[in-house]
Amino acid sequence: EVLISRLYRVDIKRSISDVFRIQVISNTDVRSPIITLGSTSFFHIKHENLYLVAVSKLNTNAALIFEFLYKVASLGKSYFGKFDEDSVKSNFTLIYELSDEICDFGYPQNTEPESLKLYITTEGVKKEKSPKNDAAKIAIQATGSVSWRRPDIKYKKNEAFVDVVESCNLLLSVQGNILRADVSAQVLMRCYLSGMPECKFGLNDKLQMNDDENRGTVELDDCQFHQCVRLENFDSERIITFIPPDGEFELMKYRSSVNVQLPFKVMAVVSEGETLCDYKIIVKSQFPAKFYAQNIILNIPTPTNASNAKLTVTGGKAKYVGGDNSIVWKIPRMHGQSELLLSGDVDLSPMTVKKAWSRPPITMNFSVLMWCSSGLVVKFLKIYEKSNYPNVKWVRYMTKAGSYQIRF
Repeated sequence: EVLISRLYRVDIKRSISDVFRIQVISNTDVRSPIITLGSTSFFHIKHENLYLVAVSKLNTNAALIFEFLYKVASLGKSYFGKFDEDSVKSNFTLIYELSDEICDFGYPQNTEPESLKLYITTEGVKKEKSPKNDAAKIAIQATGSVSWRRPDIKYKKNEAFVDVVESCNLLLSVQGNILRADVSAQVLMRCYLSGMPECKFGLNDKLQMNDDENRGTVELDDCQFHQCVRLENFDSERIITFIPPDGEFELMKYRSSVNVQLPFKVMAVVSEGETLCDYKIIVKSQFPAKFYAQNIILNIPTPTNASNAKLTVTGGKAKYVGGDNSIVWKIPRMHGQSELLLSGDVDLSPMTVKKAWSRPPITMNFSVLMWCSSGLVVKFLKIYEKSNYPNVKWVRYMTKAGSYQIRF
């Protein structure tokens, strides 16, 4: 069912939706989000129980179109709370009004919810007459460089929260050699600041320091920034300068693969016999003793013909899970520079045809608070605003497990 459609050009007919329904939705072989039929290209994403489809007969920028479709979905969530079939049916007028503002003759214009809400109300009724100052705000938001923020935001208490969340990835060989060790991370912010503040954010990035200051620095790869960041300042000064959106947003993503500090070292010795499999697993925490890890879970594979296990641990609890062919060792909390041991025997049932055990790797989940595996440190966060109001800033760090695997 076509819930709603908007034609921006005369070269596309409304009946084109039937082609999409027959050739794409009804065709189970279709895997690509881009389908070209004749001279017409269909770009689609799926959100909730909806297909959002863009159609073009021109040689267009596919990445731009998908970015626009995802922006439409986030815009719907911002206005309706949930963007699905029911919300579309209940808000035809508002969606048509939004479709006129976000795209003009097939060219995306303004898709930022904060600026659109200045002159398109949630009831879908446009203000008949806007005061002059409102009209000026609209012009700034529609054409200026700060489309992601309204200028009239006010808070009694001005606060900024920074969360540096790193996912540590490890693949260790049977011989104990590191095959992969890297960090993928994101810097998340929650800003509750009045007016139009300018923020300056500094990291211990190696390129920012002088040659004699390179101790304690970190090399960042593949940095990706929110659109609010002024990239020219970052390239020249290595300082992240931006006017933040209101509320929660992702400021940047980065990777680091140099001098990664592994939070845990796992040593596994498993001896497989005819009727028993002997396990000895040692877990060492390698981060400083003043920090601690929590919610540590090790999944230790067992042979497929395992029937029971007798286990002892020096910390946490371990149990044999027959349905998953694994031993699950849960450690609620573990301080840095400490060591825990799991030892025990797994009973093996006799098999008519003996198959070699493939020995899948041990996998590990954890989170370490207030510590970064890459060594990244927020050097400063400065907030400048013309009224010079007092503000409070908070920085938190967390390292969690990404793909943390140990072969044995």
